Amino acid sequence: MNLSIRSVFATALLGLSALAQAEVAVIVKAGSGAAPSKADVANIFLGKDKSLKGIDQKDWNPTKEKFYADVTNKNEAQLKSYWSGLVFTGKGQPLPAEAGDSAVVAKVAAEADAIGYVDSAAVNDSVKVLFTLP
Repeated sequence: MNLSIRSVFATALLGLSALAQAEVAVIVKAGSGAAPSKADVANIFLGKDKSLKGIDQKDWNPTKEKFYADVTNKNEAQLKSYWSGLVFTGKGQPLPAEAGDSAVVAKVAAEADAIGYVDSAAVNDSVKVLFTLP
């Protein structure tokens, strides 16, 4: 019995480790000429640059956490505070959000001026990967 509990625990840890190592892909519509830099993408997702329409993930999840930590250097609390300040002063509104990777891919694929981020496993031929975050 003790051995099987250890096996289940080890398998669970391997699964969590695989999730933690998933890559995040920053995407635009396939065929799009857009090629913003990482700094440009940060500005888009912070509402400072309106050259592309950022499509956010609706719920806080590992993909969203990795994206914001790597691209904007903000965690969930910092991001909420940031947007609260902009909304309160009338200087901005949070980006439109979609529930899940497949919805973000569909929205980005449907709009020429959209940019989003998803787990790299969700990428298909309808979108182009600008860069990945390991």
